Amino acid sequence: MSKHVIVIGGGISGLAAAHRLTELSRTGSLELRVTLLEASDRLGGVIATERTDDLLLELGPDSYITDKPAALRLCERLGLTDRLIAPQHATGLKLYTVHRGRLEPLPEGFLLMAPTRVGSVLRSPLFSWAGKLRMGLEPLIPRRSGDGDESLASFVRRRLGREVLERVAQPLIGGIYASDPEHLSLAATMPRFPEMERNQGSVILGSRQAQKRRAQSTSETGARWSLFVSIDGGMEVLVQSIEETLGPGVVRLGEAVGELSWDADADRWRVATGRNGSDPGSDELEADAVICTLPASAAANALKTLDSELANELKAIPFSSTATVNLAYRRSDIAHPLDGYGFVVPHVEGRKIMACTFSSVKYPDRAPEDITLLRCFVGGTLQPHLLDQPDESMEAQVHDDLTALLGISGEPILRRTTRYPDCMPQYNVGHLARVERIDSELKHFPTLVLAGKSYRGVGIADCITSGETAAETIVENFC
Repeated sequence: MSKHVIVIGGGISGLAAAHRLTELSRTGSLELRVTLLEASDRLGGVIATERTDDLLLELGPDSYITDKPAALRLCERLGLTDRLIAPQHATGLKLYTVHRGRLEPLPEGFLLMAPTRVGSVLRSPLFSWAGKLRMGLEPLIPRRSGDGDESLASFVRRRLGREVLERVAQPLIGGIYASDPEHLSLAATMPRFPEMERNQGSVILGSRQAQKRRAQSTSETGARWSLFVSIDGGMEVLVQSIEETLGPGVVRLGEAVGELSWDADADRWRVATGRNGSDPGSDELEADAVICTLPASAAANALKTLDSELANELKAIPFSSTATVNLAYRRSDIAHPLDGYGFVVPHVEGRKIMACTFSSVKYPDRAPEDITLLRCFVGGTLQPHLLDQPDESMEAQVHDDLTALLGISGEPILRRTTRYPDCMPQYNVGHLARVERIDSELKHFPTLVLAGKSYRGVGIADCITSGETAAETIVENFC
């Protein structure tokens, strides 16, 4: 007798869960029927690619990291290996940061927030001589006593000084999470750095050792892929490939989920649903197991009558909103050489954008040679008010920033803004302890698993890992 598993949410976590369930059903002795419910009219969540004339726009993420192998392995199983592409000119381009209104290259050898090459730091105008001296004293800073969580800002100030926090760590790491580093949990976001402090007594020394290990591993294994890879045709190819493998009848679009309830007598889950905008309680589905990949806040609403403590913990995870603004210009209108992948913007610079990717420089076939495609990010925890304005105003402000920083003399020939309300979970101090409490409550419901970026990682590879692990957990509990 087959088991019915409902996957709630059609973002990459839900797609990975559904795909893994179908894989396990085909290769194992357990027969599974999978249903994936997605409230919107499309799959992929924040992963979205759009073709406009000769331009390829990534409206969400444009790549995934290969250090975490789940995404790479999934692409291999989907037969996408030949379509994976690395950034162009992988060793010759820079990453810039804004300093005093100008673009300055980030010193070579920075491992996120820790310098590994003394010479490049000494030559950099990003830091004052006092800041460079403070950075150089880092190996002499005593280890922190105690095992409690610490904010990113507290850690960086304590070990490397205020300038590294404001000019490197905040725009690089805070930008990844669209977060305020004063609240961002170091243990939940960058656990390697407190581990370096504990084991080596220094993040500079630990970062140097980590870089040497990576270089040695790449040399010995002949690593095929760069740290980041994308897909020929855009990241939405990954979404489409998964959907194709799921087969007919699995995906149900336009189906919103209301509350989940457990029928102990029937030993089954009941999922209230509503199709095409109708009341989510107008219909009901039954399942032997449920994987919920909704954002924590939405999951809280679905589970509030099932377990109020679980719902309260989920509701306590805050979210920030962001927008992606794609702008295209004639290359002849941009004075900057664009000899980099893009730039990040420290909050202290007072700009409207958090970061900008030189999309048509970073990956091939994004735009014709005479056109430059730029992708900018706006909003986040530090500037939520910027999302209150209409698209036209936001695009004009982004254009003004780009004009000042890149020396642009013309107007954009394309503007495309995509908003992502409440899209980014905030891993604030204490986040991992909250996730442990959520896991403890879930032990009462072995055939209910929560997955997605609300819990243990926000990147594509993290979300795929989360979805696949949820599928494997369900199958193990059935067996």
